Amino acid sequence: MTGQTACGKGAHGPLRTFLHTETGSAAVLLGAVVAALVWANVAPGTYDSWWRTEMSLRIGSVGVSLDLREWVNSGLMALFFFVVGLEARREFDMGELRERRRLALSAVAGVSGMLVPAAIYLAVNAGEPSLHGWGAAMSTDTAFALGMLAVFGARLPGGLRVFLLTVAVTDDLLALAVIAFAYSDEIHPPALLTALGIFAALLVLRSAGVRTSGVYAVLAVALWGALLRSGVDPVVSGLSVGLLTYAHPAERHALERVSRLFRGFREQPTPELERTVRRGLASALSPNERLQRMFHPWTSYVIVPLFALANAGLAIDADQLTGAFTSPVTLGILLGYVVGKPAGILGATWLTARVSGGRLRPAVGWGAVAAGGSLAGVGFTVSLLIATLAFDGTQLEQAKIGILTAVLASFLITWSVTRVIAMLSPRARTRALLGEGHTIVDLSEPVDVERDHVRGPLGAPVTLVEYGDYECPYCGLAESVVRELLAEFGDDLRYVWRHLPLTDVHPNAQLAAEAAESAAAQGLYWEMHDILISHQGDLRLKDVLAYAEQIGLDTEAFRRDLRARTGAQRVAEDVESADLSSVTGTPTFFVNGRRHHGAYDAASLSRAVRAARDRAELAQADPSR
Repeated sequence: MTGQTACGKGAHGPLRTFLHTETGSAAVLLGAVVAALVWANVAPGTYDSWWRTEMSLRIGSVGVSLDLREWVNSGLMALFFFVVGLEARREFDMGELRERRRLALSAVAGVSGMLVPAAIYLAVNAGEPSLHGWGAAMSTDTAFALGMLAVFGARLPGGLRVFLLTVAVTDDLLALAVIAFAYSDEIHPPALLTALGIFAALLVLRSAGVRTSGVYAVLAVALWGALLRSGVDPVVSGLSVGLLTYAHPAERHALERVSRLFRGFREQPTPELERTVRRGLASALSPNERLQRMFHPWTSYVIVPLFALANAGLAIDADQLTGAFTSPVTLGILLGYVVGKPAGILGATWLTARVSGGRLRPAVGWGAVAAGGSLAGVGFTVSLLIATLAFDGTQLEQAKIGILTAVLASFLITWSVTRVIAMLSPRARTRALLGEGHTIVDLSEPVDVERDHVRGPLGAPVTLVEYGDYECPYCGLAESVVRELLAEFGDDLRYVWRHLPLTDVHPNAQLAAEAAESAAAQGLYWEMHDILISHQGDLRLKDVLAYAEQIGLDTEAFRRDLRARTGAQRVAEDVESADLSSVTGTPTFFVNGRRHHGAYDAASLSRAVRAARDRAELAQADPSR
């Protein structure tokens, strides 16, 4: 129940795709950590010697020589931060951060969630030579945190994933700034000026609208090399290039052009037309999404686990553990994550909500924010990266123990928070999880009961809107789900169908939509809707005329309306509202104005409707909201 007839991007929900990949890769990352620990304890000599193996790349007299661990930490991790930059840019252009108030709240929570742990580390290590390692106690590992969140499942609201991810965007940006300015080597000005010149060239190319990927790839590699020579950690190059890559939804005219190109290729399958179709498909999508779909699985399933394998290895014995847990390095990192992170995020979010008079507040409840703060105490990837830059020898081993212990402690604290929430009364639990924040409304045209076709009670607290096409097979699959939801929720749910006939792939969809509107003129819209959606392969003129007679319409008036196309304007209005709401395929659902991403099976839609109903009940109980 995830199929969709597309007139836009190849798949909906880039944020959900990102979250799915991140949570799925957490298991691989955990496996890599275990493998590194086993390797380092079973054969510590081979572990260290392997990752210290030198590898050089040279072209003539120019080249780079690093050991394998440095190639992973400074080379492959640049791709990881490139994907972080892409996602940050996508969220800013199209996602949750397009509402700038949320950007402000996420920025405040993210900054506070790093400053408080750093302050705790500095307090624990005051007067110690390990004071300079404060950066290792700051950053959240997004993959690990989201993976742990997936373990808790329905105990925590879906909106917490979005809140945690938007906070992590600020976290990653600030962590890169810390690496660049606090943990870089001695700066070499000529190389740094070269890097700035390359970055300026990237800006010029982007402004000029150049879309050739190869040019950007060459300049990105050159930027990485210049930063490596300059003494600034080259992973900064990945984030910088990612942030430059715009994200935008597919435009209808571009999609229709691709459909025409594909039809031409079907008629004449030549190599020239094949190349033209591929270029047309690529141009219909934003570079941000194409690059993210290309690199994100590689960074999540290969690069980050490889980083863990290269850095998490630690030979552990009882004396070492005893020494670590009396060491200010281990204690500073552990307390920074398990105390500082939750306190910083929850405290800053609460204070911002109070100071702003409620204008800036999270889209989830305070119980969920507390759980999110404790999950943010999972600091692994970037924390370990900074630890390798700040420490060596015994101190590095102590830092690794603190980082790994914080992962386990954060999970246990989050589990405790969810248990406390579960013991609350139903209303208090709903408030703790869902809160009082408003959700972003994606539906551009609100439902109007005087105009829209509504099935169910007009005053229901939850409205399910579907943009559909009568010839779309996926809409036919979804119809039974809609009926099941209406039966399950009764007076709490109303359903609205809006037309989005995809005429470039469904030649009879426009006629069927206009036939439904002609039936509406005689008060029998839903009767016609039901028969059209159940006969998707028979939607020619003779078929719809037979259906009109079957449901008892005045067939002469129906014929006149079809000939005059009296329903065409209404269908066009629905299509326009779909464009304004960035709908790029059928079926697309909105629950109380919020786009539903992912599967549209009964269980998934039921969860979304139930959450919307709970929010509506909270609002009704507190009319001041």
